[in-house]
Amino acid sequence: MALNLCASSPKCKWVSSNPSMMLDSSPKSSSFSSCSNKIKMASTLTLTTSKSNTRKSVRSTRLLSVRCSLETAGPTVTVGQVTEVNKDTFWPIVNAAADKTVVLDMYTQWCGPCKVMAPRFQELSEKYLDVVFLKLDCNQENKPLAKELGIRVVPTFKILKDNKVVKEVTGAKFDDLVAAIEAVRSS
Repeated sequence: MALNLCASSPKCKWVSSNPSMMLDSSPKSSSFSSCSNKIKMASTLTLTTSKSNTRKSVRSTRLLSVRCSLETAGPTVTVGQVTEVNKDTFWPIVNAAADKTVVLDMYTQWCGPCKVMAPRFQELSEKYLDVVFLKLDCNQENKPLAKELGIRVVPTFKILKDNKVVKEVTGAKFDDLVAAIEAVRSS
């Protein structure tokens, strides 16, 4: 008997290729690989045949190929909003942006000028819908990425194009940030 995973709806279901069998699945555990088109699903299947009405439980682990939303979309960025990133999500988003302009606000929770710039940065994200706006909390967890990007002071705004930092604005200089975004967008 062949089993297929139907991933067309948010709740996956097992579909039997044999119409004389009714299939009741109760997944016990599943592990999804976020950047792969393979899903390893361990489940307990209860099969009921229409002739003998006998139930049989089968424990199986299958490796199935499906397209999932993580594979097609990657980490999500919403147009017109600032997206919080961390050391794990930053580069995948920048890579997915391709030739779009990406503006990164590098801040800390305790920084007064960072708090002043946050609402103005949000306004810019609503104004420039063709630009990806990201923010990175330069805390201990994200320290490796902050170090990689060469942060010296907060707030620092890095403007990237084609996966490279092309402009940098340090401090709470809103007008300088707008000028830098305009310059990179027009290039």
